[in-house]
Amino acid sequence: MAAQYAIGIDLGTTNSVVSYVHLDSENADVELLDIQQLTGPATLETRKNLPSFCYLATEAEIEKGAFDVPWEEGRDYAVGDVANKEAALVPARTIAAAKSWLAYSRVDRREPVLPWNAPSDVKKISPVEASRRYLIHLVSAWNMRFPDAPIDHQQVVLTVPASFDASARELTMEAARLAGLPDNLVLLEEPQAAVYSWLVDSGESWREQLEVGDILLICDVGGGTTDFSLVGVGEENGDLILQRIAVGNHILVGGDNMDLTLAHVARNAFAEKGIDLDPWQTVSLWHACRAAKEQLFSENAPQSHPITILGRGSKLIGGTVTADMTAQEASSVLLDGFFPACSPDASPFRKVASGFREIGLPFEHDTGITRHLAQFLRAHGNGSMVKPTHILFNGGVFKADSFRSRLMDVIENWYEDKSVTPLQIRPNFDYAVARGAAYYSFVKQGKGIRIRGGTARSYYIGIETAGPAVPGFERPLNALCVVPFGMEEGSAIDVKSEEIGLVVGEPVKFRFFSSSVRKKDQPGELVTRWNEDEIEETDSLELELPVSEKLVEGYVPVQFQSRITELGVFELWCKSTVSDDSWKMEFSVRDRKD
Repeated sequence: MAAQYAIGIDLGTTNSVVSYVHLDSENADVELLDIQQLTGPATLETRKNLPSFCYLATEAEIEKGAFDVPWEEGRDYAVGDVANKEAALVPARTIAAAKSWLAYSRVDRREPVLPWNAPSDVKKISPVEASRRYLIHLVSAWNMRFPDAPIDHQQVVLTVPASFDASARELTMEAARLAGLPDNLVLLEEPQAAVYSWLVDSGESWREQLEVGDILLICDVGGGTTDFSLVGVGEENGDLILQRIAVGNHILVGGDNMDLTLAHVARNAFAEKGIDLDPWQTVSLWHACRAAKEQLFSENAPQSHPITILGRGSKLIGGTVTADMTAQEASSVLLDGFFPACSPDASPFRKVASGFREIGLPFEHDTGITRHLAQFLRAHGNGSMVKPTHILFNGGVFKADSFRSRLMDVIENWYEDKSVTPLQIRPNFDYAVARGAAYYSFVKQGKGIRIRGGTARSYYIGIETAGPAVPGFERPLNALCVVPFGMEEGSAIDVKSEEIGLVVGEPVKFRFFSSSVRKKDQPGELVTRWNEDEIEETDSLELELPVSEKLVEGYVPVQFQSRITELGVFELWCKSTVSDDSWKMEFSVRDRKD
């Protein structure tokens, strides 16, 4: 069956969206899929987005079919709008931010760990499984809407944060395949998708807004994360081209932090009334503050908004408690807390780590997005701060004009000429990534403009040095560059280095590293010293490789070949220099036998 549609899927931290273009379209007319989902018990409605929440049902709810949908009966979970509502009522049974867990290498993301810290009577699931459940709902909603064009026969692009390392991308691909998405699924970085969405809206006029030498800064602040990227404008054969320059790290700061901040303010307001909220009400308050934020930062916003939650005391059973929050109060707290004025040499503050802490996602201590941005621009400026000429806002947080204005004010104060221009876009911050992904899927046919990218990081393997053992100390580790920054999809590189001993026939641990700032390292270059800001450890692999016939003292001398597949997956081939044997590894948490 030939593909009829180019589809873009934004698997978001807090909301997921599907958009599509008919492949016969002349003008890349992008449409949004209406997603069927439960909004209450036995209440099925359509929405333009699917909240990325997963509620794990009780046995009683399963028996009643409380969360059945047209394509599945006896469902033991719910996703979407109803799950978002359950998060306020039963947080211990509700999963949020599964996408951020996919990027957290300190847990096994294929093991049932979510909801984190849930009681023992809750049957947990893995971050991969939670992602699969969101995606299979989107797949089913598509197939219900287009039964004659099943999604596994279409051209599909799925977005991921630019900061996702190779392992997080592979885990995303795994969840997608388990959900029934096609094997030729393509991954696209979210900031690039946002630029493609702008290209859709601009048409050919984009060439009038940008010129050779311009640098576009993409600021993406969503519900749970913040990401920065830089895209440069170049020229080839007389035509303007777009080339990705840099990407930032995955920063766990976003709209959820803002909701929690307002909840702390509201809790103080309730305390002044003599109302002490219990833990259940506190979670409910967080969700109530999300709704208040959306109203207070909307167009024609009211001067104040009531925050109402259910009462829990003996005099309040069946009743409610209410406190008002003013627009001025909310604006002051959020603007100063998340977009503070700062100097161009500012950096996020680092708290002295507590000796003991709960295990969980590595949320940022510093919520100052402007300080994170200043550090990002310096890290990619060759000794000075990068000067962007234009800025593209993305993410639900920037629906509020006051946040965009504040960030522009801070950025312009970093430069003497103050000439940073925001690109004009349609107010579709919630849908831009999905729309851009569908457009990218469409232009892969050879139509339209493509952003040149390649890998957003350099990748390294850890090489243990030889030498006498010292009690209590590990042997020093060097990092061998095997993938340079910007290596293109569909290409392969022979890593020119000395022979390295590959241990086979016994369980061993392979350590991998990556960097978003060391852009000049070449394959075969050995890095002997680095700091955490330059190179960070990603996933390790623990496995036993099959024994070679020409074993030399427990190891095989090998050299490496790196491949980036068309789907953006990194493969590392270890090729014996004394036989025809070879072993393939991927930056993945899956065991490999080949």
